[in-house]
Amino acid sequence: MLAYYYTDIRHLHIACVVLSGTLFTSRALLRIKGSLLANHRALRITSYCIDTTLLLAGILLTRILEQYPFVNGWLTAKVLLLPGYIGLGLITLQRAPTRFWCSVAMLSALLVYGAIITIAVTHRSP
Repeated sequence: MLAYYYTDIRHLHIACVVLSGTLFTSRALLRIKGSLLANHRALRITSYCIDTTLLLAGILLTRILEQYPFVNGWLTAKVLLLPGYIGLGLITLQRAPTRFWCSVAMLSALLVYGAIITIAVTHRSP
């Protein structure tokens, strides 16, 4: 039954990937600029909603495709990179003491984000 919605769930997942990356980049640039808007409550809540939807859609896709982390290498790589992306995002948006370190953390987070996307786009299913 769930497989019937595969295309819709996949498109939702991809849309959330784009929205999540765009919102993170926007907030990071605001933080580097020194704007208080970077951590505005509405932006944080929007980010949580997008990221939660992204994660739930990803879990549903693993069930539909029957490909699981720690079983399929490409998915394992994505799951292992995710905490790094989250951690670098936290440093960027909350913990970086200077604009320089905020910029370094942002660029590092975006490299990890790009790696996750590259793995997703280029993996070979068995």
